[in-house]
Amino acid sequence: MSQPAMSLAGKTLFITGASRGIGLAIALRAARDGANIAVAAKTAEPHKHLPGTIYSAAEEIEAAGGKALPLVVDVRDEASVLEAVERTAAAFGGIDICVNNASAIQLTGTEATDMKRYDLMHQVNARGTFLVSKACIPHLKRAANPHVLALSPPLDLAPHWFGRHVAYSMAKYGMSLCMLGMADEYSGAGIAFNALWPRTGIATAAIQFALAGDDGMRMCRTPEIMADAAHAIFCKPARDFTGQFLIDDSFLYAEGVRDFEPYRVDPTRPLMPDFFVPEDMPPPPGVRIG
Repeated sequence: MSQPAMSLAGKTLFITGASRGIGLAIALRAARDGANIAVAAKTAEPHKHLPGTIYSAAEEIEAAGGKALPLVVDVRDEASVLEAVERTAAAFGGIDICVNNASAIQLTGTEATDMKRYDLMHQVNARGTFLVSKACIPHLKRAANPHVLALSPPLDLAPHWFGRHVAYSMAKYGMSLCMLGMADEYSGAGIAFNALWPRTGIATAAIQFALAGDDGMRMCRTPEIMADAAHAIFCKPARDFTGQFLIDDSFLYAEGVRDFEPYRVDPTRPLMPDFFVPEDMPPPPGVRIG
């Protein structure tokens, strides 16, 4: 079997939540190869706290060397998703890669979790991943090296990952279950379904405004580590590389990366460990967390 080129030139990526953060970083990494990017996100107007809209993201993608299609998409809305997927396929002649990055978070215990927020997390995370993947699959079946990626954790059922925020954990693990099931379901079709998760906090608006503030940001890695890992995944042969639950630095180490210092926001601060990283998936040699 011939190996795919280590470039995404001419490939079309449908990326949810691509107006900022990890989704935008993945888009920009692909754009540097000359890829086509559907920027599928809700943010059409600037948010008072969060940077970036689908239009500013599209401008960055074009400046980086790619082609962009900004699309207002609510992954909870089936009609919105189906229309966006069809517009993407029509604009670029197909879809090669689907990235399920859109996510909602609230780290509250059972009694403190409002059911409206519970529904939001499950509709965006688990249901959204299922819907977006389902919508892209007919186009992916016609692609040369089709990949679906979810930004979701390994399926480690250790109770402590659930006890503090069971609603959020269920929603994120729902994304991973989509990848597990679809990898098996579509193995004969040659579509890869994988999950990627960061070992550390990633410097995004979610960390800054929802979790750890400016000081916490300094204990993070940049989104580029996730973008580089995603790029390497997309360059793998889809038929052979599927059903994987990957941690960013361990996967990149296996791909030959040895220096992870450039990804640190502040090399003088210890790295903040992320949720959901299993104990049996230790850091690469030379990497210290915490």
